[in-house]
Amino acid sequence: MGKRPYNPRLTPTARELRTKATEQENHLWYDYLREYRPRFTRQRIVGNYILDFYCGSAKLGVEIDGAHHYEAQGIEHDRIRTEYLEGLGINVMRFTNSDIDKNFGGVCAAIDEAVKGTGATTPPTPVTS
Repeated sequence: MGKRPYNPRLTPTARELRTKATEQENHLWYDYLREYRPRFTRQRIVGNYILDFYCGSAKLGVEIDGAHHYEAQGIEHDRIRTEYLEGLGINVMRFTNSDIDKNFGGVCAAIDEAVKGTGATTPPTPVTS
């Protein structure tokens, strides 16, 4: 893929999303992705969309989804968005806020496996005692 499509009108929105990140986005960023190599960026503009997290060298987008993503309109929007991003060669991983809260280690492992090309796309099921 050549230069990634970019809509500069979304820059203020991306900045605002970084400053108003959810608790789960901040947890994933500050406790894992910020120091991860290869490098991830937050609120990356791709075309007319903003990815929560993006690793350019792995062509991997990571999305943390709240409740509105599971309503009919959100589901359709995410489907269209994912098709567009996949058309650019970007793999999109989606996790729920609950995944971050209840299975943070599994989320991190799944991201690591996706970056390294071992094929995981969802977090492993948490072990319960």
